[in-house]
Amino acid sequence: MKSSPRPAESATPLAPGPGPGEKGLRSGALGLFSSVAIGISSTAPAYSLAATLGVIVAGVGLQAPIITMLAFVPMLLIAYAYRELNSVDADCGTTFTWATRAFGPRAGWMGGWGLIVADVIAMANLAEIAGIYGFRLVGLESLATSRVWTTVAGVVWIALMTAVCYVGIEVSAAVQRWLLCLEVAVLLLLAVTALVKVYTGGPPTAAHVSASWFNPLNVPSPQALTTGVLAAVFIYWGWDTALTVNEETADSRHTPGRAAVLSTVLLLVIYGLVATSAQAFAGVGTTGIGLANPDNSGDVLSGLGGAVFGTAGLGHALTKLLILMVLTSAVASTQTTILPTARTVFSMAAHKTVPSGFARLHRRFLTPTWSTVGMGLVSIAFLVLLTSVSHNVLADSIGSVGLAIAFYYGLTGFACVWYYRRVLTRSRRDLLFKGVLPGIGGLIMLFLFCYAAFHVYAAPGYGATSVRLPLLGQVGGVTVLGLGALLIGAALMPVVTREHTAALRLQRSLLPHRLPALSAVESASRYLPADTRSGVGGDWYDVIPLSGSRVGLVVGEVLGHGLRAAAAMGRLRVGVRVLARMDLDPDELLARLDDVVREEGGPGSPRGGVTCLYAVYDPVDGRCSLARAGHAPPVVADPAGGVRYAE
Repeated sequence: MKSSPRPAESATPLAPGPGPGEKGLRSGALGLFSSVAIGISSTAPAYSLAATLGVIVAGVGLQAPIITMLAFVPMLLIAYAYRELNSVDADCGTTFTWATRAFGPRAGWMGGWGLIVADVIAMANLAEIAGIYGFRLVGLESLATSRVWTTVAGVVWIALMTAVCYVGIEVSAAVQRWLLCLEVAVLLLLAVTALVKVYTGGPPTAAHVSASWFNPLNVPSPQALTTGVLAAVFIYWGWDTALTVNEETADSRHTPGRAAVLSTVLLLVIYGLVATSAQAFAGVGTTGIGLANPDNSGDVLSGLGGAVFGTAGLGHALTKLLILMVLTSAVASTQTTILPTARTVFSMAAHKTVPSGFARLHRRFLTPTWSTVGMGLVSIAFLVLLTSVSHNVLADSIGSVGLAIAFYYGLTGFACVWYYRRVLTRSRRDLLFKGVLPGIGGLIMLFLFCYAAFHVYAAPGYGATSVRLPLLGQVGGVTVLGLGALLIGAALMPVVTREHTAALRLQRSLLPHRLPALSAVESASRYLPADTRSGVGGDWYDVIPLSGSRVGLVVGEVLGHGLRAAAAMGRLRVGVRVLARMDLDPDELLARLDDVVREEGGPGSPRGGVTCLYAVYDPVDGRCSLARAGHAPPVVADPAGGVRYAE
């Protein structure tokens, strides 16, 4: 039984379905290498090192290399959580869908919102950095220091990268592969050249690599250790983009998970090597090229490049190339930051938790349209707003990204443990990879979130801004921005998910609350939706008393979710009950029901099709006759324990 065809409503149709592989994205477009490239590019290795290494050295001194490596541990643990969850639910919504499965729609909404917050804030900062380095690359230092021109350049970069993401995942992956290979090659060249010069007569600041650098017990204090890890852990952020393109990846249940783990391991190698070589060459002094020099804390690579490569001839060209790599790193991360947000919003729209317009696909490119364009527009608006309000607020906003990252990473770790809680004792592997490792990763993220939000970032002297709050007094601007952004999501949740909540209540109200008491038949039922994220779909069942002690049994489905499916399901359930009272044979009843579906038009008609199984049991002669339209046949269990499909 199928509904009548309907004309296309828009040049950009809605996602055909909410499930993994059902949304209409271009499947099989990415392989393992492309997924790893996207995962690593999202972390912006060159930019992350340029902006963070000086901060880490200022906090922990010579132990910067081991702190950089220790930050890898929670990332790897959370990567295992992503891998295990993706193996059973390769949905591009990632944290949103997985947290919903584990803890319910509210937790899922907040997980998706946390990712959106982190990406939008990071986009604004990455775009500004791309603008600054673009001007520096061509020698326009005056424009690089102009707030207006760097904002204009940032807006242009966001628009360009949004366009690249819009025209297809293959184009995005190809851009990332080339940019990443060049970026990693230049970073490795910098590290190797620095180490060679250290051991062949380097600058006065040079020192041979020491085993003490890799002993975390030498960190001055527990607070310095925690602060250092807190700063270092976020240079790994972004590898989860490899999971958000899972529905466009070949072998979507396994390749993205492998790419996530490989991405974090490769980042460990890159960060560990560059941090060690940079410290050996420049030292941890607070003057000159020293990594702890506060004048260089926002960009240690530019000055380091000139010292390592030289300022004449080939060395000058390599120094310019290093600046170019920081630029392309920020640009590449800008592009790959659009991908996860667009696909998370797209998945949320397909599951009816945000307006359905964000579930539209481009007919040719098979990419999310409004969710991609919307991400670019929101990021541009956020960049312009913060820049116009205060450059200090924009600077503090990048620190608040860490809170959103720790929130949704930690939520994913706990979701993995809770989702698999019933199978953890099945094997040692399940206990380790589905329980212990994700659980520890979630706890680390929870600790970092609480420590950062309520101790480090909340201090009035931390960062560039502070805000006076009622009852709390002066609070650091980073905490206010980070927690405030998450609280906005909690406030928006009941408004944005109003349609989903209404559909859920309507669907549940239309299902039988109790089965009728029958003289010749004992009936029992249990409704267990396959898609626990949406709670209830357009499915229904019914038990209908008929004349002569006969009983009508119905199971049907209106494909889809939301108010449309709920309304259609309610009408068809009533229609079956009315037709059943006419004592029609099962095949005739379904033929008439099919006419009803075909004749329906206008809003509320079931566009995706309807399936139905109708059976009539006669206890007098012990016979059961049935007919089905598109539905799976019923299963009969006999007293001996045998199970078979009914003919």
